[in-house]
Amino acid sequence: MGLDLNQYEIVIVNLDPTIGSEIKKTRPCVIISPDEINKNLRTIIIAPITSKSKPYPTRVAIKIKGKKNWVVVEQIRTIDRRRIYKKVGKLEAKEIMALKAVIKETLVD
Repeated sequence: MGLDLNQYEIVIVNLDPTIGSEIKKTRPCVIISPDEINKNLRTIIIAPITSKSKPYPTRVAIKIKGKKNWVVVEQIRTIDRRRIYKKVGKLEAKEIMALKAVIKETLVD
């Protein structure tokens, strides 16, 4: 099924076509779906990353190549794995903990 994809890896994804206020373009995204899904399904759950943001409660600050970026939790979406071009990194442990907390607060609690 192409690339071996793992939870919390940063991948380059073509998000187009989009509608309205959805984040668009080819951009880095974080894989949110657990490895069981990533290894067995053709779809992957991702959260887009942006380099331009204000510190909203649904955004998680991360660093990519030393530069500040934000994971946009309110725009989590499911994509076909064919939208993914390549892997470019992985979140650090503290970034994973922060992301889990924001996902839980936003979508569960």
